[in-house]
Amino acid sequence: MAVVTLESIGKYNILENLGRGAKSTLYKVQDSVSGQIYTLKRILREVEDDYRYFEQAETEYDVSRRFTHPYLRKSLELKRIKKWLKTVELHLVMEYVDGITIKQARLTKVDEIIRIFIMVAQGLASLHDLGFVHADIKPKNILLIANNGIKIIDFGQSCAMGHQKLRIQGTPDYMAPEQVDRNFLDQRTDIFSLGATLYEVLTGEHYPTKVRATNDGGTELTAPPNVRDIPTPISKNPQAPSSLSKLVMDCCATNPKDRPENMREVISRLEVAQHLFQRQKSLHPEPIPELVSPPQLTTPIDHESDDDSDDFERFIESIL
Repeated sequence: MAVVTLESIGKYNILENLGRGAKSTLYKVQDSVSGQIYTLKRILREVEDDYRYFEQAETEYDVSRRFTHPYLRKSLELKRIKKWLKTVELHLVMEYVDGITIKQARLTKVDEIIRIFIMVAQGLASLHDLGFVHADIKPKNILLIANNGIKIIDFGQSCAMGHQKLRIQGTPDYMAPEQVDRNFLDQRTDIFSLGATLYEVLTGEHYPTKVRATNDGGTELTAPPNVRDIPTPISKNPQAPSSLSKLVMDCCATNPKDRPENMREVISRLEVAQHLFQRQKSLHPEPIPELVSPPQLTTPIDHESDDDSDDFERFIESIL
């Protein structure tokens, strides 16, 4: 049987296949009328249980259609394809973003790391101002783009501030304890995940969360270790500034009340770390050693694929 290759979807001409998710395919497309370039996510419903993928696409559209901040990827259109009054396909049209993930970039320069995470925190502060939690911040969902910019992507797990999810959703190694415990989520949930992401950038290792990915590609639920037993970034990599190391550990506090209150506090502390680092450079003209390049945790992945969160959710449902 011949493989059918799509050349267009509605008014959008397909330019490139960007990647596949569990039930979705992403395309780089061009609007045949305006000539504008977009990303189009096509989600198919093959079995009844696929409704969750439709829910994620609908959530992403509902949240990201409101964006005006340059660090947040905006959605522009959601089209439902129906058959016998039942939706069988969704087309989500989003801003096209060409970049690499911070995991793929393997950042080593302290000033660049701080600059990037200030931008990430600024984008998340804007999201929180709209009343939403991202709920899936991780290296894969932060892209480095042209002109030294960043873009936060993938809002399919997002929810309103104060929401309590019925299912455990997120990605192992980055989820806050309250996500695993199915408690109420707020801006401090994203602060934890941002801290876990920065911990990985600085050390090349995952922060020990309650849900971890295993070496064989599986997932395990564990009791979190005593915070005093968790190596700090500066203990794993002495070239990490102490102020930055302290911020990471505060962001990853088990109790949300012990974390920074909001992203603006995180931004302020990142700016202090930036100032102290620049001051150190001015006092010591000789080059400050770069961070030791962290080991690659996994092989490079397509930043448009979203299988890991979905695989984890299926795993959780199998054991509960």
